[in-house]
Amino acid sequence: MLVSMADPALPPLPGGVSVSRLRVYDWQAPDGLRGGTPHLHLACTEAYAVLGGHGAVQTLTASGYAETELVEDAVVWFTPGTIHRLVNADGRLDILVLMQNAGLPEAGDAVFPFPPDVLYDDAAYARAARLDPAEPEKSAQARRDLALAGFAELARAARAGDTGPLTAFHTRAVELVRPHLDDWRGRWERGPAAAAAATDAHLDALRTDGAHLRAASVQRTGAESRFGMCGRLQACDLDGAVTVGA
Repeated sequence: MLVSMADPALPPLPGGVSVSRLRVYDWQAPDGLRGGTPHLHLACTEAYAVLGGHGAVQTLTASGYAETELVEDAVVWFTPGTIHRLVNADGRLDILVLMQNAGLPEAGDAVFPFPPDVLYDDAAYARAARLDPAEPEKSAQARRDLALAGFAELARAARAGDTGPLTAFHTRAVELVRPHLDDWRGRWERGPAAAAAATDAHLDALRTDGAHLRAASVQRTGAESRFGMCGRLQACDLDGAVTVGA
């Protein structure tokens, strides 16, 4: 028997996270480094488990600019509001990405630090953020380089002790995503919040007969390939998940 994701009883991945394998772009950027597109998430913590290769993640927060080395078996994570850029030092950086709140990043929980002339123009921002399906690689590179230009200016100001530009970017990022918040709330309630509620129910059940143990099931899905913000993604296809059983 196969049960589609439309079945509300189909359990999510543990904790309501999403999983993808990321082979970080090895395209050289204008600053001479190879890697991905700077961006931040507004509601989701992101984690990297490094499978192979060597590189770094450049980050910018209110605490300042930092670079964290990424080597095989390292695990690094960062909270919402962290602008991050992956650097592929040896051309082989390969990462398992765990993303909090499955469904929210896919629904737009990411903002790029484009230069102000693009960032503050709604139409220009939408054009720059969108990948052209006819030329996904070319448009992904153009998006990366444009975001990198804005990120460099924010980092330069932060190094000089001026956090004003970063604060202004955070304010603009909130403005850009605010129209989506009702949708995000619904996705969160149906996914991660429901997963937490299920654990609450399971703990209660263990005080009685543990009936949930007799409703155990096995889920299966595959991965979808696409150009991501930081590299070529093999993203877990949660919408394509099925329950396998007799």
